[in-house]
Amino acid sequence: MRLVSYVFNEEVGAGLQSESLEYIFPLAPLGYADTLSFLYAGEDAWAEAAEAASAADLDSDQVIRTDEADLLAPIAMPGKFICIGLNYRDHAIESNMQLPKTPVVFTKFSNCITGDNTTVVIPSMTTQLDYEAELAIVIGREGKNIPAEDWADYVFGYTIVNDLSARDIQLATSQWSLGKSFDGFGPMGPAIVSKDDIPDPHVLGIKLSIDGEVLQDSNTDQLVFKAPDLIAYLSSIMTLEPGDIISTGTPAGVGLGRKPQRWIQPGETMVVEIEGIGTLTNNTVAE
Repeated sequence: MRLVSYVFNEEVGAGLQSESLEYIFPLAPLGYADTLSFLYAGEDAWAEAAEAASAADLDSDQVIRTDEADLLAPIAMPGKFICIGLNYRDHAIESNMQLPKTPVVFTKFSNCITGDNTTVVIPSMTTQLDYEAELAIVIGREGKNIPAEDWADYVFGYTIVNDLSARDIQLATSQWSLGKSFDGFGPMGPAIVSKDDIPDPHVLGIKLSIDGEVLQDSNTDQLVFKAPDLIAYLSSIMTLEPGDIISTGTPAGVGLGRKPQRWIQPGETMVVEIEGIGTLTNNTVAE
């Protein structure tokens, strides 16, 4: 199942995208105005929607052609946008930092979220804009103090995040969030792929390129704290709710760790690819 948000005929909707990626089955006729309400509806509702989508007549107005719609970030206003730092072994090594013994947690604010094929404005106050390809977990069920062995019961699926970071702002203090929360600094999408289509999120290829040059090329098997660890730890502190995003960290190859350092420039195109999910593409322009 591929859950998407889209604009069609100037109306925003939520839908299930076909495996071929050619069609979107709108969820509004089933009573779901957006992806968040669909996630809150629970597993029985998800199964019913998937069955209805598979039975839809592709030659009718039951579906929308994807090429006639614009995909948005799959969740525009999550209750929580949680990020994990230094969570890839290869990234910690390039950063000359020891592997953390406890997850390094910070947040991004929802104003930073943007979708696939949008243009990111590079703020004039930064000269050190960096990229971070990340696999994000999307919570599908409310939970507190979740046992690590039950982690998958609380997950709806996975999406792609590019955790854009103004390093000169981020590293000016010990608190990272401001440097990562400029408008547009959280590209996300193009879809949320349900957990049944990604049975193991810890064996996925993850790659980022800029203008065709591959700068990050790794695998989620490099994660220090995997999904069970993160969900158990975070839920011991806060209640996790449907639609919450947990962006699991980035692998080696970020601009900060390169010699010489490599910053995103206006006019460049970033493409993040994660196996089983797809690609997230964003252009850049100067403010």
